[in-house]
Amino acid sequence: MAAFKRTLSLGTTIAIVVGGVIGSGIFMKPALMASQLGSPLLLLSVWIVAGFVTLFGALSNAEVAAMFPETGGQYIFFKKMYGDRFAFLYGWAAFAVFNTGGNASIAYVCSQYTNYFIALPRFPFATEHAWLLHIPGVGNIFPLENFGVKSLTIFIILILSGINYYSVQYGGTLQRILTLLKAIAIVLLIGGILFSGKGSSHNIITSMPNMPHGMALISAYMAAIAGAFWAYDGWNNITFVAGEVKNPQQNIPKSLFFGLFFCIIIYALINLAYVYVLPIAQLATSSFVASDAATVTWGIIGGSIIALMVILSTLGTTNANVLATARVTYSMGEDNKWFAWAGKKQNKFDTPGNALLLNAAWAVLLILSGSFDMLTDMLIFVSWFFYGMSALGVFILRKRMKDVERVYKVWGYPIVPLLFVSFVLFFLCSTLYTDINNYRNGVTPIINSLLGILITCIGIPVYYFSKKKK
Repeated sequence: MAAFKRTLSLGTTIAIVVGGVIGSGIFMKPALMASQLGSPLLLLSVWIVAGFVTLFGALSNAEVAAMFPETGGQYIFFKKMYGDRFAFLYGWAAFAVFNTGGNASIAYVCSQYTNYFIALPRFPFATEHAWLLHIPGVGNIFPLENFGVKSLTIFIILILSGINYYSVQYGGTLQRILTLLKAIAIVLLIGGILFSGKGSSHNIITSMPNMPHGMALISAYMAAIAGAFWAYDGWNNITFVAGEVKNPQQNIPKSLFFGLFFCIIIYALINLAYVYVLPIAQLATSSFVASDAATVTWGIIGGSIIALMVILSTLGTTNANVLATARVTYSMGEDNKWFAWAGKKQNKFDTPGNALLLNAAWAVLLILSGSFDMLTDMLIFVSWFFYGMSALGVFILRKRMKDVERVYKVWGYPIVPLLFVSFVLFFLCSTLYTDINNYRNGVTPIINSLLGILITCIGIPVYYFSKKKK
């Protein structure tokens, strides 16, 4: 396998983790989570619990990443754990569902918030819905819907892909700048709200009278935690570029721990700021919770500041994803088990240029699908299945490769990875049960988790076709 130059320092890798995590989720999900839970204290607990569950999974993955610091991330890990077929299935899901889907979704939010400053054009309602694609058993998608936002989203994907095509160092430098700007803006937001004196501590302990109880509360909590998982997703981006990290055996675990711990603190403080100035009932019905919270504190200008912060945040997250996720496509192509063209490196720029182009092209198709909510719900279900399998692989490698030196061992083994795997299993079952119930009750037009399973399973015949072709 052709090696990339190790140019990414600890500071850049922490920036990739933080930039990959803090994006659209913290600005899009709290309102829905508040409506599901009806309690500010439960809302805060969800963000903390989800953060530490994610950290447990990340530290489990860090042991494997330190053992195999190669470009390709979990695709490489799964080859060692479960063999070529399962690794290919992961690579297919990464390409078709959660990597390119994540890029498309986050860039879409960036474009959507641009509407706060510039009204992007769109077709009349009748025109938007005149052309649809019906998927039996799934529902309808509308490519022309919100076309102005989609066009800007495509532009963002292409520009960031181009930057990373020409230089991973340029991409890494851009990531550090965007992460720094984002961190400054978030600190100002938290401090400005919590110390404004315009909120009430009573809001933090006052729940809605119709909050769920019993089994309904458990279902609501798991649904809310899925939203938090979307906000924490992106931490594994650093494993995709492990082959380009300086001193990876030490820097990868450090970047995951410090990066995620920082994100947990930030998310908890941001949500504390939200519930401090917004009663839970108002928070639950807010379309732009961060802007509404800032408006209480600073007036109209506060909404503009937060809208700009969301744009910078999602731009940084999109760049982190584009910088990292093409490495999985590259690794698969280099194995000649998929598009061999994607596994060719641009020697002039020392980047996986073809894989970047392929990912960008697929992301454009996902953007045009007009199915943002479908993509986010689906990709969380699929990605957490593979996170669980990766943590389970720690036990397999401890037994199969027990004599291999481990420069980093997951803290709390075997309890930490076992707890993580158990939680993932419960989360997947709960999500599937909730999705089916929502579909039966007419709440959603599709069963998002089953759709993710179906798209992932398409990779099985693709694997055998590519193997036969080889």
